[in-house]
Amino acid sequence: MIKEYKTLCDIAGPIIVADGIEECSFGELVEIILPDGSVRKGEVLEAKSNRALVQIYEGTEDLNMGNTRIRFTGKPVEIKLSPDIIGRIFSGFGEPIDQGGPIIAETTKSILGDPINPYARDYPSEFIQTGISAIDGLNTLVRGQKLPIFSGAGLPHNDLALQIARQAKVLGKQDRFAVVFGAIGVTFEESNQFIESLRDSGALERSVLFINLASDPVIERISVPRFVMTTAEYLAFELDIHVLVILTDITNYCEALREVAAARKEIPGRRGYPGYMYTNLASIYERCGRIKGKKGSITTMPILTMPDDDKTHPIPDLSGYITEGQIFVSRSLHAKSIYPPIDVLPSLSRLKDKGIGKDKTREDHANVMNQLFAAYARGREVQELAVILGESALTPTDKHYMKFADAFEKHYVNQGFFEDRSIQETMDIGWEMLSILPASELTRVKDEFIQQYYQSKGNEK
Repeated sequence: MIKEYKTLCDIAGPIIVADGIEECSFGELVEIILPDGSVRKGEVLEAKSNRALVQIYEGTEDLNMGNTRIRFTGKPVEIKLSPDIIGRIFSGFGEPIDQGGPIIAETTKSILGDPINPYARDYPSEFIQTGISAIDGLNTLVRGQKLPIFSGAGLPHNDLALQIARQAKVLGKQDRFAVVFGAIGVTFEESNQFIESLRDSGALERSVLFINLASDPVIERISVPRFVMTTAEYLAFELDIHVLVILTDITNYCEALREVAAARKEIPGRRGYPGYMYTNLASIYERCGRIKGKKGSITTMPILTMPDDDKTHPIPDLSGYITEGQIFVSRSLHAKSIYPPIDVLPSLSRLKDKGIGKDKTREDHANVMNQLFAAYARGREVQELAVILGESALTPTDKHYMKFADAFEKHYVNQGFFEDRSIQETMDIGWEMLSILPASELTRVKDEFIQQYYQSKGNEK
């Protein structure tokens, strides 16, 4: 039942307070009617003692406490959904912005969503090919996984997100694959880059975009991930599509949370962020996965920029607890003009072992992955040693490892923005790198694989 009030009693940033409210509920959609007849939308944050706290998505500028009416719609914030949403572009509040006309809804769903019953979850076990060697070969993405990308200001994480959105696919299946892309607090230039790049590559035809610009109201950023995840749930669990969700930048989302918490005069937690930020992020991340008996799946790659490149900052720290690993974008590799500048050593995909091997990628994948990690770690140590002692102090084996580390960064990690490598190409390049080392150093690879794939380059065996 729709009820209307004229009892606005306080305005604090994006929050308004109304008295004398007979009945409303958390998450309920609210319409704010200004004296000129224009309408702004909001959402109930808290309701108690006949008082309601409402966050306004379009901002609180020009609100007049005496002449503004508040209408409680009796329903949650919803999104209109149909198969026609694929290929469309929406605002941060779920409104079409691509001149494609309104969505004729087959169904509407609350953006709050429902948590997946843990008993109904199916274990992630199928490889997703991103076409990027540093991910596919060493930090493999598995269908149904949550794998964030940790980056820093000025690093090419948006390019990486675009490349993954263009190239990602499930191998060996005829099942449909879609990307739901949420841009949170991005500039107009970045937004235009996302749209044009996906359109030019044809990937927009299998994508759904939600764009919240830096010039849009900050409060709107809180809704973007929930519109994205609700859309992904519809595509995955009702249309049986494998969905990859990319959210950038989660840091902007958390800043919006902090602003709302400050407006509500809540007691701040670490660095001023609300104490419930962990559960708030979990309510987004945990909506991805696989469900038993459902063909579709949701795989999530949120991107967050670490303030001051600090991985102990609350945002990456809490995200690391909720998700199954992380991909680190390195400033030092970026300074060497290596793209994508993924530092594979601190990066981790906790489910990688579940998505590789025979009939998934290749039978030698696990051995090659372990050996590449070990050799690159040793090569980095040798590079640091050479800086201190000089190359003359290195043994012949040390020199092999130093050569390996340099080649690994330039030829394995480094690849073009439009270079889409198959898993077979990634594995072959991995063996080219391992062939720089003497075969006797390949202690983590089975002899049968060495005999089949190792290419001698005059090294001592």
